[in-house]
Amino acid sequence: MAKCAICEKGAHFGCNVSHSHRRSNKMWKSNIKTVKANVNGTVKRIHVCTSCLRSGAVERA
Repeated sequence: MAKCAICEKGAHFGCNVSHSHRRSNKMWKSNIKTVKANVNGTVKRIHVCTSCLRSGAVERA
């Protein structure tokens, strides 16, 4: 699973809890996109979450 190169956001883990309160493992995946971005003046492909893209933390190429 990819992590965000800006904020290090990755997968989160927890439990599904059914109506009868039985528990099973669950994984929430972050919305991470592969983007061409300017990194120190060069264009690179990096993994970035959509919240960093919307906030303008990444300069796209």
